[in-house]
Amino acid sequence: MELQSCVKIMNEWDIVAVRQLGRNVAKELGFGTVDQARITTAISELARNIFLYAGQGEVSIEKCYHEGKRGLKVIAKDKGPGISDIRKVLEDGFTTSGGLGAGLPGVRRLMDEFDIQSEIDEGTEIIAVKWLR
Repeated sequence: MELQSCVKIMNEWDIVAVRQLGRNVAKELGFGTVDQARITTAISELARNIFLYAGQGEVSIEKCYHEGKRGLKVIAKDKGPGISDIRKVLEDGFTTSGGLGAGLPGVRRLMDEFDIQSEIDEGTEIIAVKWLR
């Protein structure tokens, strides 16, 4: 695993920056435009959640390799309030921000692997991976 880069999420511009970073890394790895769009949408959603719910955090983008496969790993971390009911936030249509509720269920669908760990008053870490086909 090779650490690619990390963007601190503190304002809207950081969301734009980490999206662009993700697109560039996806392109470098050889992802087509459709998968690049999926990856940047997932990154955008994760970064926006950090901004909206935790106030600040970070999103790391890594190239990853496993059994001859290449992929892109996104790690979104914050020290926000945490998520009390993970199952609930993974339901389609669930929203606490008045948005479309595509959020985390959307990220889970867009990526090949998705893992979420959250502790109340400690924060949340979400890891999502997209493998190159």
